[in-house]
Amino acid sequence: MRFKVVLEKDEEVGGYIVSCPGLSGCYSQGDTVEEAPENIKEAIQACLESLAEDEIKPYLSKPSTQVIEVVA
Repeated sequence: MRFKVVLEKDEEVGGYIVSCPGLSGCYSQGDTVEEAPENIKEAIQACLESLAEDEIKPYLSKPSTQVIEVVA
């Protein structure tokens, strides 16, 4: 998947702040322009996993429901 992120210099603390507008509340930071985008990758993955769990929870109330993974 591809996501657009916003990178901005943190004038108060130093370093860089990076956010992913497509995922509400998904932020990270880094000391350098190169580090911040690498760090947001982990934050994006965590946000996606959390969203997936939230989407699955209603289905888990049925005893016959199974959650499986497929690769497309």
